[in-house]
Amino acid sequence: MNGIHLKHTIYSSFLGLTIFLTFTGTVYALEADDPFYAKQTYLKQIHMNEAWNVTQSNSGMIIAVVDTGVDLAHPDLKPNLVPGVNLIHPKQPPADDNGHGTNVAGVIGAVGNNDRGVAGMLWNARIMPIKALEADGSGGEQKLGEGIRYAVDHGAKIVVLSLGLNKYSAYMNDIVRYAEERDVLLVAATGNEGNRVKYPAAYPTVLAVGGVNANGTVNELSNTGPEVDVVAPWDVFSTAIGGSYEAKDGTSMAAPQVAAAAALLWGRNPEMKAYQIRQKIRQTAEDPTGKGWNPGTGYGLLRVDRLLNEPYLADMYEPNNRKDQAKVISVSKKITASFSDGTDNDWYATDASYDGTVNVTLELDSSLSVNVQHTDASGVLTTKTVQGGQTVPFKVTKGRSYFQLQLSDRNRKVETPYGLTTSFDIYRDPYEDNDRQFKAFVLPSRSVKVKGTFHQYNDVDWYEFPVQQTGSLRIHVMTDTARIDPVLLVQKQGEKSVTIDEGDDGATESYYLPEVFPGSYYIRVTNVKDYTNPIVGEYTLAIEYDAKLIDPNEPNNRSYQATAISMDTPYNGLIDKSDDVDWFQFKVEEESFVRVGLSDIPSGVSMYMHLYDGSMNSMATSMNSSSSDSQELSGRFKPGTYYLKLTANRPFDNRMYQLLVNAKPLTGGYTDIRGHWAQNAILNLTGKQVINGYDNYTFQPNRPITRAEATAVISRAFWLSKQKAVSYSDLPETHWAYDHVARATQAGIIDGYPDRTFAPDQPVTRMEMTAMLARSMNMTGKRRGALPFTDVDEEYWGTGLLKQMKAEGLIGGYADGSFRPEQQATRAEFVQMLMGILK
Repeated sequence: MNGIHLKHTIYSSFLGLTIFLTFTGTVYALEADDPFYAKQTYLKQIHMNEAWNVTQSNSGMIIAVVDTGVDLAHPDLKPNLVPGVNLIHPKQPPADDNGHGTNVAGVIGAVGNNDRGVAGMLWNARIMPIKALEADGSGGEQKLGEGIRYAVDHGAKIVVLSLGLNKYSAYMNDIVRYAEERDVLLVAATGNEGNRVKYPAAYPTVLAVGGVNANGTVNELSNTGPEVDVVAPWDVFSTAIGGSYEAKDGTSMAAPQVAAAAALLWGRNPEMKAYQIRQKIRQTAEDPTGKGWNPGTGYGLLRVDRLLNEPYLADMYEPNNRKDQAKVISVSKKITASFSDGTDNDWYATDASYDGTVNVTLELDSSLSVNVQHTDASGVLTTKTVQGGQTVPFKVTKGRSYFQLQLSDRNRKVETPYGLTTSFDIYRDPYEDNDRQFKAFVLPSRSVKVKGTFHQYNDVDWYEFPVQQTGSLRIHVMTDTARIDPVLLVQKQGEKSVTIDEGDDGATESYYLPEVFPGSYYIRVTNVKDYTNPIVGEYTLAIEYDAKLIDPNEPNNRSYQATAISMDTPYNGLIDKSDDVDWFQFKVEEESFVRVGLSDIPSGVSMYMHLYDGSMNSMATSMNSSSSDSQELSGRFKPGTYYLKLTANRPFDNRMYQLLVNAKPLTGGYTDIRGHWAQNAILNLTGKQVINGYDNYTFQPNRPITRAEATAVISRAFWLSKQKAVSYSDLPETHWAYDHVARATQAGIIDGYPDRTFAPDQPVTRMEMTAMLARSMNMTGKRRGALPFTDVDEEYWGTGLLKQMKAEGLIGGYADGSFRPEQQATRAEFVQMLMGILK
């Protein structure tokens, strides 16, 4: 289903209105006495009464409603309507033949205080009805785009879009950009399917509105995702066609609340720009979690009273000068902020639902550039310089990662506003390149599940399933987003293909072959032909192959029959008799960290792994629970031959287990430092027990070093022993680094922040690293001498220390003469510098 659809429940009612001042303490709450005002409980939820104390109208600005039209004769709307257009039947007026547009218009601007029906959030307004949807509420992107453009070209400053499509289109993206360039605010509903945010709400500059229940929780049908900006009440009572009134629900009713609030604000502050209106609505929203932006509620619940009374902040994300103060933002939205000067650091956190790429676009003077440091969820640090107007990609893994932004010109003294736009591209799945049948990815001949993506335009994924013996085949394609409407094609080699496309957007497609014969079966997975763009989402191809399988490793029932296996190569087998035993052997060429993994264990089966050395001495055993389909043995292995015996609590012959052995050679006990430029320093200080790695035998040399880690290393390196009690709000005595911090504080090497925090997980900058190590040697710096690096000046707080450390040959910079003092220091850099000092 590729069109726009409107879903709602209808109740009928009648007319009325008046006005009250209710005194509460020292605050007067202005209430309308329209007959059905009592049914408009959502107005109190967004504190409309307090907002009406400030203003009730905006009759100087046009608000366009692109929808099914509006009841042009409705007595509660007619005074607030201006001429519009009917794009479905151009020779007719934009009269509503569905009811949805009339509902939306009533939320915005049903005349207030007129002794009739309900009160709109704007008692006096100028609403432009634009009919772009059919009588059944359906429509397409062409008419939607025409409607937005008509509104922009005919003076509208706000356009309300209580409709949606699952499809991204370059055409609509251009229309949205057209509105943004002309300073027109677009407000759209996220959709009511309990799925991903629909377009146009999903475009970066559109204000996307979700829906909440009366208790503030997100309605289960309200679409969520990285594009959500704010939420507003799900249930309303509004105008209806035929001059009547009715209860309505959905994000379609939440969006016009935000649009009306924007109009009230803009009417009082006509000098504001659309992006500032958008940002202030985010700024003043009521955060239900206290943790900042999230994909369910965005920045929080619309608060019209705060919107009209609180001052606009040029940077609503401050304070965010440290990693532990990082503000969460979306991976797919445009925000605005500012640098107070060249020394200001802005930290942001993003949560990626998949592996992929976050594209960062910075809007500021093209003569300026920003240093962007990205710390991935896996700990990998990447630094790039982004010019104003440039878009730069950063690879991310699923989970939370951090961005640190700072002007490249650290000497800049003036405040510098900037726009930050993020967009997300999903990862290329591991089965590519399989866009042609002859490139089909060959799957194992057993029941299997694979996750794939449509990461590029017109992506087509082919798979080959080799059937080795007669059986049956069930094929399912499922997706986690309605932006994918999967189409399945199945073809036995040399025979006609069958195409399956029975479900709508996001629905599962299935196909059953009761009898399959030996040969290759080709399976193609695509999105519907209209959805050609890359999609942020995954599909799952599940194949259930029911056949009596044959163990390819038999005979291997004795240790002397053990199947020799190669590292990183999967081996499949069966325990098909009650007394069956499967033996395997593998060789470790040098001391390594070895993982022995057993997966795809049939449901309800417990398998046992017994590990032996070359002399058949037992080393370890493992067993999975009947509810788990995998298990693992791992550890440090010396060079030699090892044997593995597999048994099970009951036989199985309809699914093969998979055995995979992986060995990573160890250097000094680490798997990830061999050949690294800091290898010698890491080995030396590890031998002296000054540093250590992680439980998985990694050192992670390129990971940023934290304040706690750096302090602990210095404490051990300089044999600090004296300590005084320290009291930091974020460093309890139970923290693993507490004693080290206390000793380093006693020695005057490190201290906390003015707010009495220590920020133990905050990354250390290269300047902080230098200062800590300099203080460890009681260096105080020197004033005289030439500047040691091109990116520091005499006013920089660390210049004296840099001069002294450089003069004594303890530090060096980069090839371009810079030191990059505010760049995060890695564990390898810290160890290398410490090694030079200890020498």
